[in-house]
Amino acid sequence: MEMITSTLQEELRDKIDNKTKPPGALGMLEAIALQIGTIQNTSSPAIKNPHIVVFAADHGIAAAGLVNPYPQAVTAQMVLNFINDGAAINVFCRQHTIKLEVVDSGVNYDFDNSITSKRLIDAKIGYGTKDYKVQQAMTEKEALSAIEKGKAIVEDIFQSGCNTIGFGEMGIGNTSSASLIMSAITGLPVTECVGRGTGVNDEQLATKIKILKEVYLKHEIHLSAGQPLSLLTKIGGFEIAMMTGAYLKAAELDMIIVVDGFISTAALLLALKSDKKIINNCIFAHTSGEQGHEKMLAYLQAKPLLQLGMRLGEGTGAALAIPLIQSAVNFLNEMASFRSAGISEKV
Repeated sequence: MEMITSTLQEELRDKIDNKTKPPGALGMLEAIALQIGTIQNTSSPAIKNPHIVVFAADHGIAAAGLVNPYPQAVTAQMVLNFINDGAAINVFCRQHTIKLEVVDSGVNYDFDNSITSKRLIDAKIGYGTKDYKVQQAMTEKEALSAIEKGKAIVEDIFQSGCNTIGFGEMGIGNTSSASLIMSAITGLPVTECVGRGTGVNDEQLATKIKILKEVYLKHEIHLSAGQPLSLLTKIGGFEIAMMTGAYLKAAELDMIIVVDGFISTAALLLALKSDKKIINNCIFAHTSGEQGHEKMLAYLQAKPLLQLGMRLGEGTGAALAIPLIQSAVNFLNEMASFRSAGISEKV
């Protein structure tokens, strides 16, 4: 298999280098073309039926409003906004012909089936996690169920003809969970992982850091650094657990995985603890404006495509990156070679 891969990569490099351009002139697009061809085991790769999946869930720690400026009810309100095509992710998916799926992973709200049955995947584990200031966020059974549901959702999407997928999220308070996961896995102190989330002020940020430091000590988070299931049960979110399973299945199916921002990358950190090879399928969309994300990307030695200062979540960075990924495939398949165009090569 290694020899086949090596031969294929040589073929891909030769094809890329012989396009009508100086070597390396298309920058990161050339690296992406090589990566996608390798994932798909072909010198003529294709992007088929790209999807963004937004996993939504509530977090018990957010109910008191100490780590988040917006009330917990905003999670459900934003899910309804997704369903009604009113959010940024709807705009970008519509613009770039990307299929959007929205998943109720554990929102603290009962959605009306008559309104949402065709627009919302019901995979609810519970009505939000427990408050991890007081107790564990979820049971092991709930975490495993969320992981399995994430896998099943990706399997269904793959069967629809999709080979390129990005994951987004919605959940008031989920930057707190992601910060704790990041700290545990990277070994960085909590203070370097916590950001402003949906826009806390200086006083709120200080409170958020204080609370998350206490949570870190209470649950002895460092002891679970190599145990994704333990981290999820202690301080995770249902949407983060479901996304973890989604990454695992997408890589198993040899899909192209477009990694979004801070929370999505935290879920990837968990998935990588179970299967390090997932990273080979990942294309990193952007660097989030959330302060910990750049450090996460450095930890993963990842090069993001975009640097837009975005920190919205929802999979918006992934949706903006997919057209660039399509361009990498298109130039590989459609651009003339020096020979076919009758152009003299470099002497």
